[in-house]
Amino acid sequence: MRKGRPVLYALAFMGFFLLAGCGAFVGKREGTPTVFWLPTLPVSTATPTVPPTFVLPAGKEVLFFDDFSNPEQGTWPTRYGPWGAMGYMAGGYRMTVSLARTDVWAVAGLPPLDDVRVEVDAVAVSGSEYNSFGVLCRYQDDDNFYFFVVSNAGFYSIIKKEGGDQYQLLPERQFARRDVIRPGGQVNRVQGECVGNTLRLYVNDVLLAEVRDERTPLPPGDVGILAGAFTDAGVVIHFDNFLVIRP
Repeated sequence: MRKGRPVLYALAFMGFFLLAGCGAFVGKREGTPTVFWLPTLPVSTATPTVPPTFVLPAGKEVLFFDDFSNPEQGTWPTRYGPWGAMGYMAGGYRMTVSLARTDVWAVAGLPPLDDVRVEVDAVAVSGSEYNSFGVLCRYQDDDNFYFFVVSNAGFYSIIKKEGGDQYQLLPERQFARRDVIRPGGQVNRVQGECVGNTLRLYVNDVLLAEVRDERTPLPPGDVGILAGAFTDAGVVIHFDNFLVIRP
């Protein structure tokens, strides 16, 4: 296992998703907002219910693990800005999204990884149930990566960002719904697998979706976590037990 220094990105979409019935959507953006240091920015201090212990999977090659329990030695950033905030809190790592139609994410700063399974515990501390949170893989830069997201409203998606455009990879529709996703205030274990050109999304150990990237698959890259807000700002997501293993 190793720990690397994460890289922080905050992306504000000035347009929203284009529901064209074609299985794809595009996020329009006007550049990455400047990050300001605003230590007085209010961040929820509520403590979510997160499993107190986490057992690493037996028989798997663990590439990276962080339970965010030691901010003094941790490498994930603490940042504040007009887009929101992120940093260590309440024994985990928390992202606050203060702008609507905005995603924020951090990557772990690992050497390029190809076939991986990325997992994290996530719980919505506050904000609308029409949120999004999950994991990412094959990160090249802020315009090229895969991400696996779920919402406390029960929706989920596998998305490819390529050349700054976003493509919904699930064939049936923009977002599909499953009751296996727990509501806000409860922990969801989000698990994304990148194996060759096959992408799988699990939640709470239940396979929700499997799809192949029929375009040119992204090359090996970094991994990380992501949180987002749709039409309502003020989403707060608490993360714990970030794990990267060989699938």
